[in-house]
Amino acid sequence: MNRKKLSILLPTYNCGSSIRAALESVKWADEIVIVDSYSTDNTLDIANEYKVQILQHEYLNSAKQKNWALPSCSHEWVFQIDSDEVLEPDAENIIRNAIENATIEIDCFRMARKNHMLGKWVRYGGIYPDWEHRLFRKNKGQWFDREVHSNFKVSGTVETLPCHLLHFGMPDISKQLKNLDRYTRYEADELKKNNRKFGYLKWLFFPLLIFLHRYLYLQGFRDGWRGFFLARYTAFYYFLSHSKLKEMEVLNLGKSPSGK
Repeated sequence: MNRKKLSILLPTYNCGSSIRAALESVKWADEIVIVDSYSTDNTLDIANEYKVQILQHEYLNSAKQKNWALPSCSHEWVFQIDSDEVLEPDAENIIRNAIENATIEIDCFRMARKNHMLGKWVRYGGIYPDWEHRLFRKNKGQWFDREVHSNFKVSGTVETLPCHLLHFGMPDISKQLKNLDRYTRYEADELKKNNRKFGYLKWLFFPLLIFLHRYLYLQGFRDGWRGFFLARYTAFYYFLSHSKLKEMEVLNLGKSPSGK
């Protein structure tokens, strides 16, 4: 009996420092499809050391990028991984067994993600389990058309994989601050797209409520200074996103300026 084959979908952009670890963790798959946003570093040089198919496409947002590339995956089952993520060593057998034994009703599998900050897994403050829908039937779902942090929508039953996705998105604070500027710009664009209006009271008080919720109610304090930083970061994310929404209103802009 022929086994069911698996495609990997991997978006990239100037991720030469992390892509090798991601590729090493999925090189066992039957196909790896990379959709690259015209990297200018050594990302593609590293990628070409592996058996991959490379597509290049102008980046509009994460959802559009992945939805555009998804039809290029050859196999029924697809696993999507980011360039700063790694699968646990035992994931291959778990994923292979999952797709082999999936009933017709099952269209997707979710898995818990472990987010690492400066080399350490952060468990509290609402950071874990951080469920991600990453293994799915190609023709049964797609990403919501959202400017940033888009979720995957699927029609059928979703089951859970007993393995983890390891996320190393915050190797240092400087990188995270660069991401903050970019992500809050996208978030402001999403707010405007949905006709959200700037509100002073929310702008003033919601960041404080977010911090207290993350740090105290969700026990972010149990992660020490990392938990404090992430609670403050999440609160400031809201504050900055809505500040950029106000900026667009004041300057009469259609999109949040990139600062270039």
